[in-house]
Amino acid sequence: MATAREIKRRIRSVKNVRQITKALESVAAGRVRRAQQMVEATRPYSQRARDLLASVASLAGGETRHPLLTQREQVNSAAVILISGDRGLAGAFNSNVSRVAFNFARDYGKPVHFITIGKKGRDFIYRRGGKIAADFSGMPARPTLLDTTPATRAAIDDFLSGTADEVYLIYTEFISATQQKPVIKRLLPLTREAIMPDQARRGPRPAYEFEPGPSEILNTLLPRLTEMQVYQAVLESLASFYTAQRIAMRNATDNASDLIVAYTLSYNKARQAGITNELLDIAGGAEALRQAMEEAAKALGMPAGSAL
Repeated sequence: MATAREIKRRIRSVKNVRQITKALESVAAGRVRRAQQMVEATRPYSQRARDLLASVASLAGGETRHPLLTQREQVNSAAVILISGDRGLAGAFNSNVSRVAFNFARDYGKPVHFITIGKKGRDFIYRRGGKIAADFSGMPARPTLLDTTPATRAAIDDFLSGTADEVYLIYTEFISATQQKPVIKRLLPLTREAIMPDQARRGPRPAYEFEPGPSEILNTLLPRLTEMQVYQAVLESLASFYTAQRIAMRNATDNASDLIVAYTLSYNKARQAGITNELLDIAGGAEALRQAMEEAAKALGMPAGSAL
């Protein structure tokens, strides 16, 4: 059994850890609010971009067949944009999305290379022998479209050059403060469902006049929509990461508090046991002294009890 001093040292260490986890929980709570606001602010823009693109694509008709809309007759390889966190302390957030990406590549049946955004996902794939073509880790806490565009451009270049016949986007979707889930979305070639949502196909679309023609505008809008989808996925993943980190740090703080209670109880028991042992030692010493004095009195021929 540990001594009272050792238990007291453990209590001090756990209290220090609890202060750290509580501070991280507060930081994550502030950041998740900002990240959630950014997600909610960009969703209407992304929806409007799809509506506009649907209108342009319907007007362009058969005038042009953009390369980003062209389905390859034979798929020989694919690229995966994997979005994870740069740091840990977020529970199973990084491992969940990284495992989904790794299993997807394993079951795809064709060569797959990764374009990673986030150190944890990059390290996960690297340790398991996956091919990493490019890495864009180190995203700021409040990324902009310019921060995510290089990763999107790398995927588009791979697709246009034939290095990848399909491009997939794997990230963690932010559903609510208590629910986030890894999702797999095909990014390229763009599908009709991606650029023409159900609500846009069912209802009437606003009439636009385009200058120059729809085909020229389509050439500009399609890459921009692809960039916007990756940017939206980064924001979703960021909000999910801070939410997972806040929950993990709150659980760690609660566990530290429970551990302090348990250690304090053990410390009190050890302290009481030490005091009891000391009292027993004192009582035993007094009894031994009394017996020694009685034996000495007998040896000197003194009456019993006179030595006391």
